[in-house]
Amino acid sequence: MQQTHIDLKQRRDLGSIISVYFDFFKMNLKPFLNTFIQYNGFFVLGFLGISYMMVTGFVGLFRSRYPYNETYSSGNESLLWLGFLGFILLLIVTGILNYSLAASYTIRYEEHPEELPSKKSVWALVSKNLGGIFLFVVLMILLYIPVIIVSVIVSIIPVVGMLGQYIISLGFTAWMGISFAAMLHQGKSVTDALGEGWRLIGKGFWKSILANLVISFLLFLLLMVVLMVPGIIIGIYAYFSLESGVDLSESPFATVVWTLALSILLLLFAFNQSLSQFINSILYYNLYEEMYNEAARKRIEQIGVSE
Repeated sequence: MQQTHIDLKQRRDLGSIISVYFDFFKMNLKPFLNTFIQYNGFFVLGFLGISYMMVTGFVGLFRSRYPYNETYSSGNESLLWLGFLGFILLLIVTGILNYSLAASYTIRYEEHPEELPSKKSVWALVSKNLGGIFLFVVLMILLYIPVIIVSVIVSIIPVVGMLGQYIISLGFTAWMGISFAAMLHQGKSVTDALGEGWRLIGKGFWKSILANLVISFLLFLLLMVVLMVPGIIIGIYAYFSLESGVDLSESPFATVVWTLALSILLLLFAFNQSLSQFINSILYYNLYEEMYNEAARKRIEQIGVSE
């Protein structure tokens, strides 16, 4: 049961939206983390396997570069590239999954203010819209191509070009995130959802840009802080191993350490994708209320009934 429900359907300025985001984050971190772990469990094994392939391939390639040692080169290079390809594919799949879980969680949260969303209800909304999600991702990739072209053209302009690139990138991210939330919340088709997202973005363009900019920057800082702990531990291990004369490229234990470290990094990156989508789902409800005044009308009707 929820102790304090945050009403997402309210008119808010930029500062209030960011404040609501972190209140939502603190309140829902544990239940959403449970959802994330349950539906990413299979991919944890995938991350471990891919990390092992990349680490083994890189270490083997590194050893083959020693003088008079050419026995590992081709095989380890293939292993490294295979691991990298697997990483890209797994990153895309987990990105789509966690993007969907975050949007679905926010929608279930707003639909049922009396209780926190259950894992089953979150997944039920995702599984119900699998076809639409797949089509949405395909269209998003196709739409991203002209965005890249425009960004490259804009980047030619000195000074202003770099700022323009950031605005285009953040605007596209906000449009896709808000459109995705509209598709799941209103049950719209993909094209209708993109149109709805476009109209909502037009209602609060700079609010959407700045909210994504601030949250992206703060999440990046948070990710760096979280990575400091394992980074320091691994750094200390590497330092004392080298001081004691241990060859890290030949140590099985070192391979395990690097594999686990890379797996943790990939999992944190996947989780960060979900946290990034939360802001666009919150923005969706904010802009939706500004355009349609749905919650405000309900409150006025309730006041009229009570009188």
